[in-house]
Amino acid sequence: MISLTDTELQTVMAAAAPLQPHQRSQFLRDVAAELARHPEIGAGLIGRVVREVQREHLNPSRLHHHGVSKFGW
Repeated sequence: MISLTDTELQTVMAAAAPLQPHQRSQFLRDVAAELARHPEIGAGLIGRVVREVQREHLNPSRLHHHGVSKFGW
């Protein structure tokens, strides 16, 4: 279990905002899983983790399923 301050939680939630609503739960789970790997959590670590995880979730290649885009191409 991880514990965040209000400010740290606001940082995570602000990073989730640009994602599509259906992507946010997985984003939050991924951030929590990565943060749980570290014995100490602070603003610097949170900033780095949310940037890395957000980049993964905003990557257009994640929109492709089985070699076909969401548009059927």
